Amino acid sequence: MKLLIDGNILLDVLQKKEPYYEDSAKIWKMCETDLVQGYVSALTFANLVYVMRKELDAEKINEVLKKLSLIFTFEDLNVADINAAADMQWNDFEDAIQAATARRIHANHIITRNVRDFTKSEVVAFTPAEFLARQ
Repeated sequence: MKLLIDGNILLDVLQKKEPYYEDSAKIWKMCETDLVQGYVSALTFANLVYVMRKELDAEKINEVLKKLSLIFTFEDLNVADINAAADMQWNDFEDAIQAATARRIHANHIITRNVRDFTKSEVVAFTPAEFLARQ
């Protein structure tokens, strides 16, 4: 099963954000142990660097990102995704790009804490807790 993992799930684990950490860590572990295939958009990768630079130096960020690439498949952002997202005319362009990427890679689901932002997505979004309850 292919899952597109939204950045907030990765940040939940990296920053140990409560009350989200436990369920997000379970999703992370499922990807790490190959129970599911975890995909992350290159856009998410860029956003993670932006957020983490407030807390970590460049060397630590590089270490984190290298470790992430061992667990998750980073999916390139391409012009087709950007065009598809623009055609969606969503309020949040970044979420539209995530949905377009999920569709292109034939993801089964998007895992995010912001499910309401993906109500128009062709790929159904679940929170970690919702996804785990279905397993």
